[in-house]
Amino acid sequence: MGSMRGIEFDVVIVGSGIAGLFTALRCTQRGLSVLVVTKSRIASSSTNWAQGGIAAVLDVDDEKAIEAHVLDTISSGKGLCDEEVVRSVVSEAAHRISDLVSFGVGFDSGIDGYHKAREGGHSEARILHAKDRTGAEIEGALEAATSEKGMMGLVIKEDWMAIDIIQKKHGDPLSGVCGIWCLKSDGLVETIRGSAVILATGGCGMLYNSTTNPTIATGDGVAMASRCGADIRDMEFIQFHPTALEGQERPFLITEAMRGHGAVLMTVEDHIRWRKEGGSVADWSYMKKYSPMGSLGTRDVVARATDAELKMSGESHVLLVTEHLDVNSLRDSFPTICERLEEQGLSLGPDPIPVRPAAHYLVGGISVDRFGRSLKDGEVIPGLYAIGETACTGLHGANRLASNSLLEAVVFAERCSEHVSEFAPEVNKIEHIPDWRAEGLSELIEHAPLGTDLLALRNMMTRDVGLVKSDSRLMRARRRVSHLEDELENIWRGSLPTRELVELRNLIICAGLIIESSIKRRENVGLHYNIDLE
Repeated sequence: MGSMRGIEFDVVIVGSGIAGLFTALRCTQRGLSVLVVTKSRIASSSTNWAQGGIAAVLDVDDEKAIEAHVLDTISSGKGLCDEEVVRSVVSEAAHRISDLVSFGVGFDSGIDGYHKAREGGHSEARILHAKDRTGAEIEGALEAATSEKGMMGLVIKEDWMAIDIIQKKHGDPLSGVCGIWCLKSDGLVETIRGSAVILATGGCGMLYNSTTNPTIATGDGVAMASRCGADIRDMEFIQFHPTALEGQERPFLITEAMRGHGAVLMTVEDHIRWRKEGGSVADWSYMKKYSPMGSLGTRDVVARATDAELKMSGESHVLLVTEHLDVNSLRDSFPTICERLEEQGLSLGPDPIPVRPAAHYLVGGISVDRFGRSLKDGEVIPGLYAIGETACTGLHGANRLASNSLLEAVVFAERCSEHVSEFAPEVNKIEHIPDWRAEGLSELIEHAPLGTDLLALRNMMTRDVGLVKSDSRLMRARRRVSHLEDELENIWRGSLPTRELVELRNLIICAGLIIESSIKRRENVGLHYNIDLE
């Protein structure tokens, strides 16, 4: 990595997960000057937490396998996927896996090259992985690649938080963008010029009390793009992971690959009965009532079924049962989970794992075209791109298929970097841009109300805009978010920004977008379930 060369770059990337770092590497390889800003440390990204893997058909000539992946994706998306996008992403998988390997990513090997796992919603094994820490493997390899020879044009700034996008003409999204304002760790705001701004900030899991996301997942990219006038779509589709470890201050995800390995979901009561009466373990799973795929049903079905069972039983969790499986194989395949369970006094294999759903993935986001270009009323906003979880490409429809997110991230990162390399040097020349408005404003002294507002927001979203919604609860949530928005705006107008203030502002905007999208969606489909639409 090079050192700072001033405050103007060809490309400014916000976020340092797989989408952000892959794009940064590819743009740098293409001769562009690149700045990556990340509000925490690189290791804090959602990618680093991903356990399962990346879905990919590696034989580009295996039309049957490619078609099966396409159909599984469309089936999971409940008819709302963009089929053209699905087919193009699935078809590019082999090439993008090759790119990741070239950057040093090491996937587990198997009989015919790579070992492939099966996860919920997949009709066959096609998930490449690195044990149960695939995200950390990818993130580590990409971070290491940023320091290699030939990457002198790439600068990474940790603990720099993007506040807002700078428009060429304020209030006119279609005039294009020309940079960002960034809050540094010393509290000062830096004005950064960029011919292209790429948002890769991940999701907004921190809107919910229980989430598998890191604390940085505060919807920053979606909120910034929304304030910039970009189209935001499908925000009603929030995916809850069915199996987060219960009883943790921060939920720990139990990868879907474990169910692909043969683990089965049971209620506490049914597990006791199975141990007494015996029989096929799958026959005792409550998931038989909800999906022909049983415990390997898609995430929307499994999470909602689990939520229903918990409400009926009054229990705090269900059980992921593994005692019928080979212990050595389990522990070899899932060493990270094994270690975490041992910290809780549980032994992977003999002991059932207490799990419950937790907010996991934002399926909607910033509407983009096939190159990752952000849109306003269907027209391209010059210079503004979005990739990864913060973008909505049309791949996932109403429900993301397991392990398709890392694939989507790397495919659109490659397309985005290729487009930017042609666009940035020639178009969108930067003229004078304004500095952040900071004169005459006082520092934010009273922090207590921010913490209270954040807690109220998360409680409300968890209760009223979670797995199961209703018209009355959505309307109540709308009123409460409007009140929080008014309060926050008063503080924002008269204060210098802090990270806590910026994040709360962004979360409130994302909450409003989710609520409005949920109110407008008048059918139960995929991840959106409103009891009044039964």
